[in-house]
Parts: sequence; structure tokens; C-alpha cells
Amino acid sequence: MTIFEILKFNRELLDRIRKAGIRLEDADYIDLFIDFNDMVGAGNKVSYAVAVLADRYNVSERKVYSLIRHFQNDCNAGAV
Repeated sequence: MTIFEILKFNRELLDRIRKAGIRLEDADYIDLFIDFNDMVGAGNKVSYAVAVLADRYNVSERKVYSLIRHFQNDCNAGAV
């Protein structure tokens, strides 16, 4: 299957995802966000969780904070 065929087949889904404010690269950080929620839920401070996850996933702390904020946002109302 070619890239074009996959895009054509999933065009409606991809369009809804894009309109909801979801970026394709967001999928790369799903495990990071799960780990963050687990750490904070276990009683760790947010700043500690961010520092640990930045090191674990080899990204900056600023990127972790940005991802957390992005993942906690509601989807755009027009996309649902």
C-alpha cells in the first residue's frame, strides 16, 4: 500500500483529527503523558515528574510542559 492510498482511505479521519487540534506527532508522546499522569497520581510533584520525563524521553522540560498543556486541552468544538 502506498502513502497516497493510506491518506486517501483515512482522509475523513485525518481531517477530523486535524480540526480537533491534534497533531500527527502528538502520538509520539502518548506514553510520556501516561507516565506523567501516573507519577502525579502517585503523589510526585509536577516539577519532579517533568524533570524525570524530560530525561527519560530525551526532550526538554519546556517540551514536557508544552505537551502536558496541549494534551489537557479540550478538542476544538467544531471538530466533534
